[in-house]
Amino acid sequence: MSRRVVSIPENEAEQTHVQTGRHAPTPKVYPPPESLRPTIYGERYVVSAGHPLVAQVAGEVLSSGGNAIDAGVAAGLAAAVVQPDMCNLGGIAPILVRPAGSDQVSSVAGVGWWGSEATIESFRARYGVHMQAGAGVGIVPAAVSAYIRALQRFGTWSFAACAAPAIALAAEGFVLDSRLAESLAIMGTDFSAWEDSAAVYWPHGRPPLAGDRLVQSALAATLTRLADAERASGQGGAGGREAGLDAAHDAFYKGEIAEIIASFCDLHGGWLTVEDLAGFDAEIEPAVVQRFRDWSVWTPTTWCQGPALLQALSILANAPLDDLGHNSSEYIHLLAEAVKLAFTDRENHYGDPRFVDVPLDWLLSAEHAKELYEEIDPGVAAPGVHAPAGACSRRLDTTYLCTIDADGNAFSATPSDTLDSAAIVPELGILVSPRGLQSRLDPDHPASLAPGKRPRVTPAPALAIRDRQEGASDAELLAIGCPGGDVILQAMLQGFLNVAVFAMTPQQAVEAPRYVGFGWPDSFHPHGVPPTGVALEGRLDDSVGTQLQSVGHDVQSWDDFAFDAGGVAIAMDVAAPTTRRVLAAGADPRRIGYALGR
Repeated sequence: MSRRVVSIPENEAEQTHVQTGRHAPTPKVYPPPESLRPTIYGERYVVSAGHPLVAQVAGEVLSSGGNAIDAGVAAGLAAAVVQPDMCNLGGIAPILVRPAGSDQVSSVAGVGWWGSEATIESFRARYGVHMQAGAGVGIVPAAVSAYIRALQRFGTWSFAACAAPAIALAAEGFVLDSRLAESLAIMGTDFSAWEDSAAVYWPHGRPPLAGDRLVQSALAATLTRLADAERASGQGGAGGREAGLDAAHDAFYKGEIAEIIASFCDLHGGWLTVEDLAGFDAEIEPAVVQRFRDWSVWTPTTWCQGPALLQALSILANAPLDDLGHNSSEYIHLLAEAVKLAFTDRENHYGDPRFVDVPLDWLLSAEHAKELYEEIDPGVAAPGVHAPAGACSRRLDTTYLCTIDADGNAFSATPSDTLDSAAIVPELGILVSPRGLQSRLDPDHPASLAPGKRPRVTPAPALAIRDRQEGASDAELLAIGCPGGDVILQAMLQGFLNVAVFAMTPQQAVEAPRYVGFGWPDSFHPHGVPPTGVALEGRLDDSVGTQLQSVGHDVQSWDDFAFDAGGVAIAMDVAAPTTRRVLAAGADPRRIGYALGR
């Protein structure tokens, strides 16, 4: 068939070029994207989690009638299967919950404590002054208790229903993506020394590859035992849900599972006994709150570093942040100095408040924040903590997940503990939380090791509630969190300010170029103090680094979207709810996080 050529008169051709341009049919009609990934919107729910499969599990629960807490618990259990490089069912899981319609936030203390036989003296007698990965730094696994107690108080589903997706993923296996395969290959240089761990996570005797299937049969069996215990309690009867969840809790912390954990710890130089496990129950307590502009921001208390975020915000509340310009050298200098001061207080005061008299009212007071703000010299970088520089350990990594539903329930959690820091218990497919690595062997330190005491951990989720606007049916919510040790709060601070001060969408807020500061004792043994300085991602203008260098910062250059700059996730209301919620979520491309909404 011949092609017909249509000629355009000269005057019409000129007009066509005026309308459409010479190089594209519709130039500049559509603007470029606001972010690399789209901000996800929804009315029924939004989710942001550290892995696409984890986000999918949360979304499926919410689509099936569960609330944000049901979805958060199911996602946390799934994360323990899908993200073994970032968290573990035998690890920790600090949680924050905002029940629908409430102006308060509750903290679920998902961090275990040292065994009753663990003292600084006994530890030094057995191990000297060095803490090493393994059972010797094991504390009571707390994630299971935290998930069950959060579900019991604030959820609606059974444990068995929430655990079903995780059980299927563990028993049937799932296909490794390239990032998880790479992470297991890197971590395997350490955990391959433990035969039982290597058998599960390097099953072919080599580093795993993208497309390999990861099966965790023992982990599936452990989760199934808890679900079966719940069913056996007759949880379908009157008042039975409460009893069923208690039975699932007892199945882990009392009886055969506890005996296996205690025997494993005893065999491998740990401290936990069956009595230590039987006595553990994750407390539900009021979270710690601080005001920033028209937001109330909440974190767990000083068994984690969360209140340092609140302190940094209190310091910055004295500053004209809007006028400094986002990510200007003046802005980054101010944030770096505020964090440095907050982390100095963290070092001097934070510890398990059941053992340490933490002056939290003073630390969070406006007067103290003003005094600290006035210590900041806009033209000179402070030296940081006065201590000799020292080696910093490889940190344990972490993941994060958050959910908000149409009713205004919100769940924010930071599950953690990684395969390269402890061997798995082969019969159970879990490790024993090695978070003891964040305790100190100095009896005068607020985060010192002691029997029954929690280490002061770095994972720290946050929730924020905006002042309710006139005519609104509810307040606006924001959930935020991040993995990354001492980077966690720095990245969360920047992400929150990106929304609260600079009106970014959640996805813009988590993608924005980031800085990371140094200059305080590392939170992990041996608690070395790196040289004071800041690392700048490559997308920040070179002039920013030059100006920061000129006021005394030791400036390092990092790649664009550096893994070590954290992986922030945000879920939030985008407007004051009236007859319905309009929700949005973002997930950081620095990690494999993913957001969903509907």
